[in-house]
Amino acid sequence: MKTYITLLRAVNVSGVNKIKMKDLAEMFLGLGFQNVRTYIQSGNVSFETKSSKTSELDKKIEEEIQKVFKLNISSITLEKKSLEEVIGSNPFRKKEGKALYVMFMKEAPKIDPKEVIDPVKDRTEEYFLSEKQIYLHFPNGYGKTKLSNPFLEKKLKVVATTRNWNTLNALVLL
Repeated sequence: MKTYITLLRAVNVSGVNKIKMKDLAEMFLGLGFQNVRTYIQSGNVSFETKSSKTSELDKKIEEEIQKVFKLNISSITLEKKSLEEVIGSNPFRKKEGKALYVMFMKEAPKIDPKEVIDPVKDRTEEYFLSEKQIYLHFPNGYGKTKLSNPFLEKKLKVVATTRNWNTLNALVLL
């Protein structure tokens, strides 16, 4: 069995796409996953299953969410060890905490993220690109940046979801 972490996009944000975590956990159990645990109300799920491709797990999860909750929600699933690698590769080690975020993309963008980010970011904001993640440091807070998940998703033409650093660290401990 391998442990996976699924990050759902835009669940329980501003009263939209409401899913109770208890119901979500039951749905995951119904898919045959084991040791299912959720973290906070924004669609973070840890579970175990036999080795599988994350793209196949995402398809299965997204279809079941549509069937059970009648919602069109994207998911990004990572092996737990991949999430641990994302955390271990943090380029902003001295800046961890509330100001640090990671945007997870379903696929690498075809557009150079620098072309989108550089003209918009303020002088205090920093970022670091990896293949399917963007590490983001917002010292003035996520609520004040122009580089929100919806903005970057639209400009980069990718499906993505963003999590803060504290949430990511909690997820690997589930």
